[in-house]
Amino acid sequence: MAELIDAFAIALKAAIGFQAVFLALLALGLNIQFGYTGLLNFGQIAFALLGGYGIAISVSQWGLPFWVGVVIGLAAAVLLALLLGIPTLRLRADYLAIATIATAEGLRLLFRSVSATPVTNGTRGLSGFNQDFIALAPWDTAERYDLLGTRWSGADLWVALVGWVLVALTCLLTWLLVRSPWGRVVKSIREDEDAVRALGKNVYVYKMQALVLGGVLGALGGMVYAVGTGSATPDQYQNANTFLAYAALILGGAARVLGPVVGAMLMYFIIQFADTGLRTLISNGVIPEDLLSATDVAQIRFVLIGLGLILLLVFRPQGIFGDRREVMLDAR
Repeated sequence: MAELIDAFAIALKAAIGFQAVFLALLALGLNIQFGYTGLLNFGQIAFALLGGYGIAISVSQWGLPFWVGVVIGLAAAVLLALLLGIPTLRLRADYLAIATIATAEGLRLLFRSVSATPVTNGTRGLSGFNQDFIALAPWDTAERYDLLGTRWSGADLWVALVGWVLVALTCLLTWLLVRSPWGRVVKSIREDEDAVRALGKNVYVYKMQALVLGGVLGALGGMVYAVGTGSATPDQYQNANTFLAYAALILGGAARVLGPVVGAMLMYFIIQFADTGLRTLISNGVIPEDLLSATDVAQIRFVLIGLGLILLLVFRPQGIFGDRREVMLDAR
């Protein structure tokens, strides 16, 4: 029993750590694009990659200040959104999906390629670029602190705090936007863009704005992750992260301000609790090792999450806080 309580505490730490912030910001960006506007962006992790590497390359390779790297990462995300949106947003929704997932994988392979090694350091990645940010913490980052029954390093606690402030500000921005005329237009585009176009609105411009805004939020998520880990490697930014963000969005409820945040926290809690809990049951002999070994837990936990999501989509496709009408898209 005590071990399961410890597993619960570890899972709770994961649910409020900087990894959950990373997933929440990715999902909040997808909420703007998919939840409110109906854009199928399957390459959100590409924006996170540019955000993380914008800081890493600027500081480690070019010797620029940390905050200049933040600006470069955000600018790169805006540029990528424009490059993806200009040729695809006038076409059917599936063209954007194909373009974004291919771009995300292409960028990852480019950043880990031999030709890019002088800039990105290839598969070894970059490190040591987060020191200026960590130094801003109002407490001793070398110390360890007790919180919710777990031990936190001062640096992790600082990154998580700043990350959740970013999430809160993003939620406030989303809440203001969706209640503005802009928000009403993009939701109308999601429902029937031909009707919006007939009313004289420039659908293409609104879609582009949503794509750029969601991409910037994804870049912020990538920055939080890079700063939290203290490193940036291409394989940190795989397409699987985009689909985890979609899972968090669906779990919490699309087109709801807090849905992606709650979904991201629950997702990381479930992943970590399943991992720690299963390992505890195996070590105590509750689950025979012949049936399930500790090395299989990493895969089995995602199988369990997949089954849970299938059941969620069958019985409550709108998610925890969502409205069934919000997931009915005009995907022409």
